[in-house]
Amino acid sequence: MPIVKPLLRAAALIAFLGAGTGAFAQTAKDAAGLTEEQVQNIVRDYLLENPEIVIEAIEAYRAKQQLAEQQHREQALASRRDQIFEDPMAPTNGVTDADVTLVEFFDYQCGYCKKVFPDIMAIMESDKKLRVVFKELPILGPESVIAARGAMAAHRQDKYMAYHQAVMDLRGKLTEQRILQAAADAGLDMARLTEDMKAPEVDEYLRANLKLAQEIGVTGTPAMFVGEQFIPGAVDRETLIGLIAEARKAAGKSG
Repeated sequence: MPIVKPLLRAAALIAFLGAGTGAFAQTAKDAAGLTEEQVQNIVRDYLLENPEIVIEAIEAYRAKQQLAEQQHREQALASRRDQIFEDPMAPTNGVTDADVTLVEFFDYQCGYCKKVFPDIMAIMESDKKLRVVFKELPILGPESVIAARGAMAAHRQDKYMAYHQAVMDLRGKLTEQRILQAAADAGLDMARLTEDMKAPEVDEYLRANLKLAQEIGVTGTPAMFVGEQFIPGAVDRETLIGLIAEARKAAGKSG
């Protein structure tokens, strides 16, 4: 007596996803007198004859994963909101009564971060009701860590944006010498900068940013929050302006 199609289809999906077919084999054995080996052979043949099952399984798995990631991010956003948007150590630019906040996780060696940087700067210049929070996330090597430490040290001199502009404008591979030269060219007090770069608070802050990124699902740079919306990757200026407008609309405010 053959296995009914729904059971066979379900067994094929379970087999493809790697969960095994033991439970289905037992059901089939009870229903049709088949052994587990016979069910496994039927499943294999069915997959070969119906390869679309594989595509359906992959799509279903991806959808499930995306939903789980979204739910996890929403929960993390709710629990880590202050650390994302209001961390007192995070450098910011814009008015205190801004109606939209953009948070950017970035790395000074990230090419896509450098690509989106002029757009963020232009939007900050034109949009006087936007606040930007810069979250150092040095994940691309030791030079990234050096650059991030320099940024936080520059922040202590109230010259974060001058440093940020200078290092973001550098092209090619960063070195400690190039980073420090850019800081000097930006007018930083270098003796104070090099000392502040060693501050334990700086490393603690960078470690906290890394942990935060892991908790909220940031897996690369750039990654941004515009209001409540998460943007995993670089977007062009028009898209970013549109996202800011959507955030204002969602908040019931106007620019």
